[in-house]
Amino acid sequence: MINALLSLAAISGTQVEGYWITNDRTSVVRVTPCGAEVCGTISRILARGPQVPSTDVNDPQPALRSRPLVGLQVLSGFASNGSSWINGRAYDPKTGRSYKARLTPNSDGTLTVTGCVLFICQSQRWTRLR
Repeated sequence: MINALLSLAAISGTQVEGYWITNDRTSVVRVTPCGAEVCGTISRILARGPQVPSTDVNDPQPALRSRPLVGLQVLSGFASNGSSWINGRAYDPKTGRSYKARLTPNSDGTLTVTGCVLFICQSQRWTRLR
């Protein structure tokens, strides 16, 4: 019980909590506590044009392809590990794929989001929405 309360206290003041503009500047993701973990949902689509989907058209499960992108959970299951949030999953609606992921706040106020498949990892730098 005490450990759960300490975890929740750490989450409430986390540097990852807030609104983040994705690396490609196409959307805003809201990162919030989800129980003892951290998760993130798309709060706004910034991209415009006839080719920009408003639903999860690339989901591998056809029944989920009509889900709106706004409100879609794209980050889940991140646990605090000192200066990083680890063991989470990141979903990329552009490809319909999920990746094992890590979130690392940077000293310049940005957030590094790293997704991995097996031992191959790629990182993006997200900017806090002011």
